[in-house]
Amino acid sequence: MTATVSEESTPRTPFERIGGAGAVTAAVEAFYDRVLADPALAGYFTGVDMSGQRRHLAAMLTVVLGGPDTYAGRGLAEAHHPLGIPGDHYALVGAHLTATLTGLSVPADVLAHVGTVLAQVRDQVVAPGTGPDA
Repeated sequence: MTATVSEESTPRTPFERIGGAGAVTAAVEAFYDRVLADPALAGYFTGVDMSGQRRHLAAMLTVVLGGPDTYAGRGLAEAHHPLGIPGDHYALVGAHLTATLTGLSVPADVLAHVGTVLAQVRDQVVAPGTGPDA
């Protein structure tokens, strides 16, 4: 007799739990609406192809949430260090992302996971010498 694993017993990824690609796309749209309305952050996106930017973030957020890895962009440090992003702006972006996901009823454990990843990649985004310990 062969044991089979049912779909119900297979752990679902956070990506699947929040609704997959459609939910990630909705989150990215709402997130950038918030960020672009924030005068402290909007300037980073002047002249940026926001359609491409949204696609990049959706691909990255999908990976963070355990979905398929289709990201083909630059690394975080390569893309962000030239922008000179200070730690307080990084924290503000993280707050906007958390508020967006909270507003979309993302479960607390998934929010915590995203927060952990944000903490792990902070040094790849924040410009050297601009953090609180600089």
